[in-house]
Amino acid sequence: MRERLALILLALAHVVATQGPLAAQEAERPLRPAHTYSIVARDAESGQLGVAVQSHWFSVGSIVSWAQPGVGAVATQSFVEASYGPLGLELMAAGKTAEQALRALLAGDEHTDVRQVAMVDAQGNVAVHTGANAIIEHCDHEGEGYSVQANLMLKSTVCDAMVEAYESTEGDLAERMMAALEAAQAEGGDIRGKQSAALLVVGDDRSLPAWSGRVFDLRIEDHPEPIKELRRLLTVARAYNYMNAGDEYMTQGEIEKAVAAYSEAESLTPDNHEMVFWHAATLAAVGQVDESLPLFKRAFEMWPDWRELVPRLPVAGLLPDDPEIIERIVGVK
Repeated sequence: MRERLALILLALAHVVATQGPLAAQEAERPLRPAHTYSIVARDAESGQLGVAVQSHWFSVGSIVSWAQPGVGAVATQSFVEASYGPLGLELMAAGKTAEQALRALLAGDEHTDVRQVAMVDAQGNVAVHTGANAIIEHCDHEGEGYSVQANLMLKSTVCDAMVEAYESTEGDLAERMMAALEAAQAEGGDIRGKQSAALLVVGDDRSLPAWSGRVFDLRIEDHPEPIKELRRLLTVARAYNYMNAGDEYMTQGEIEKAVAAYSEAESLTPDNHEMVFWHAATLAAVGQVDESLPLFKRAFEMWPDWRELVPRLPVAGLLPDDPEIIERIVGVK
């Protein structure tokens, strides 16, 4: 761990010594003005870490939001220096607290006056910096295991609204961060309007790579109502998480739990015919053909082409290789 931290600090020192401070690494590169409101947070019960953000700027999630399972989360905004994200996570992974990581990066930045950066680590320590020249209205607030921050807002009360929503909302981390974004928008949000939003939540297992440790990774790149669209996609993502859980239960032979998970998925997205179809196919594949037929009927009614797919699935091992069973399924009315 000490060796890794030493290497990271040496790398930072090399960047500053040979290329100038972080903000000046590409002297000709224009600053990216992702003025916005965001939240970084850790859920004390699950250990999940996350970032949620909205801005009147295209694809805000691609530059503002960063998180690593079991390590931390970062939001870097205002006039963005994107390296605060990966470098902040590297420092926290090497044992630095959120405060130590943020201060180390600020020390190598000549333009801290226009930065707004927040970090939370896997122990729930938080740190936030709002530069003196961040465009008003700007604000930030550190709470227990979270920080909210905003700049270029219509009103000065945006952060207060986010704090109240986050602290009063029941549910998992994604739900509470989503509530904070909705409250910010209801309070007036970005003075320029709305364009993009993102929500990123990772788990608490630091042994997992980022791509397999993500609970939610949702981005609205360009939309007239990004917060509303993000809420819709969060519901869809929850449904697919239930579907994945159902598949796991089926693999383990826990049929009742699998059916319950599939039912939860379908209740969240009742118009999603694919969820209904694969629920039916999974039941039929484990011998519960009678139980599968009403679901196949529903799927066929919503999307008739599923009926054409059924005879192709035995070759892939996804339905029994039994002509009588396939005929029953295809012929269901």
